[in-house]
Amino acid sequence: MPVTQLGQINTTALVVPDLYVQIVPPQTQYLNGVPTNILGIVGTASWGPTNSPTTVGSPAQAAAIFGQAQNRKYDLMTAISVATMQGANNFKAVRVTDGTDVAASIAVLTNCITFTSKYTGTFGNGITVTLSAGSQALTQKAVVSAPGLVPEAFDNIGSGLSGNALWVAIANAINNGTSAIRGPSQIIVASAGVGVTAPSAATYTLAGGTDGTTTITGSVLLGQDTVPRKGMYALRNTGASVAMLADCDDSTTWSTQITYGLSEGTYMVMTGPSGDTIANAISAKSTAGVDSYAAKLLFGDWCYWLDTYNQILRLVSPQSFVAGLLANLSPQNSSLNKQIQGIVGTQKSYANQQYSSAELQQLGIAGIDLITNPVPGGSYFGARFGHNSSSNPVTNGDNYTRMTNYIAYTLNAGMGKFIGLLQSSTVRTQAMATISAFLDNLQQQGLIGDPNGGAAYSVQVDAANNPASRVALGYMQADVKVKYLAVIEKFLINIEGGTSVQINKQQTQLA
Repeated sequence: MPVTQLGQINTTALVVPDLYVQIVPPQTQYLNGVPTNILGIVGTASWGPTNSPTTVGSPAQAAAIFGQAQNRKYDLMTAISVATMQGANNFKAVRVTDGTDVAASIAVLTNCITFTSKYTGTFGNGITVTLSAGSQALTQKAVVSAPGLVPEAFDNIGSGLSGNALWVAIANAINNGTSAIRGPSQIIVASAGVGVTAPSAATYTLAGGTDGTTTITGSVLLGQDTVPRKGMYALRNTGASVAMLADCDDSTTWSTQITYGLSEGTYMVMTGPSGDTIANAISAKSTAGVDSYAAKLLFGDWCYWLDTYNQILRLVSPQSFVAGLLANLSPQNSSLNKQIQGIVGTQKSYANQQYSSAELQQLGIAGIDLITNPVPGGSYFGARFGHNSSSNPVTNGDNYTRMTNYIAYTLNAGMGKFIGLLQSSTVRTQAMATISAFLDNLQQQGLIGDPNGGAAYSVQVDAANNPASRVALGYMQADVKVKYLAVIEKFLINIEGGTSVQINKQQTQLA
């Protein structure tokens, strides 16, 4: 009898005397947590695919795909550069346009061939195509170059060809590659015309490319949730645990961002307009009905950042500073009091002003976070509250949003393996053990726990919460409780001093 996998034969209906060997897979299953360092950013750019979530890990890699940072609002590369300064290194970047974007192009020798940039945008206006004689006799060579990208050389094209056939061969070489090593161009596409003029050694520069950024609005950044998805909705199913619409200060988008954040388990980082007032910020939040752990709303005290590429001190929203910090923090941590890098100053600090306790109290009660200098830890820039926009004091911490999403989406990603199995006490035990093992790891790594010595979690999968009436209908229920570690927000130190104070000396020990 062949060796079989467990469950492939009916062990209660064997007839023939024989040896039956079944391979039993490991009965203890483990869960590995979903990534929490993916930062989704939606913004404009001068190059690259539109409405397509693209993975990048650094500004250099991003620049090769989306072009360099532009000195303008809603800029994708600016947000990536700022977030990287906070330690973020895993981005899902989405470029959007207002629909007026145009790809750069040039028609060569009237109607012989047209070179068009692969993507729309002004970056394409720096692309050149140099035609010259090939390395072999009676062939042509085309070299495609773009600022900051590796030149693409297509050599020995169209041996012995002339007239229109040669132009067709050049177009095919650029579009399809010339070998397994020299594949298609990643910079341009070529379209042969009907011209027959012989090529001459010359360099052609593409022109006419536009970025499509004339009328960027909150609606453009939000995009559409129907296929093909656009804007923010292009981030669906990318695993982005933190996301932002670059410099989007349109309060009418906030509720939609929150709805998306709840549906995807994404912590949305939002901002008020540049130079906002506290009264207006509170009013705008109230009017928009923003009160949710799914979003963090930052006060519109925008930040001065030194753009080294454009050699200018620029004013950018606080979003990418905070979003980059959050993406770099483990989910149990808060942005409160953590040092933020790259800020030269804020609008408030540039006016030589500091927030009073009364102003901070107003913003704190309203559920609006902000960047200040100083913070309780010292004279550096940092988030002042570490709160989301919820008015519930037990769910308004950054850590609540991120830990809740982390645990929920880890269980969602890993526990589906039990669907289709027969519900038995063994399977219940396996499910409970799988969840418990994951939570054990969180406790061991200091992500959850009770500082007073209580249990860090509980998992129940038994007859008490799985009555026969529900089991018969195909349900199996696990009830999980997890104790998050609390963030210290108020540290009270009581000092009694004076000549009459009585000291009873006793051994001091750490609890």
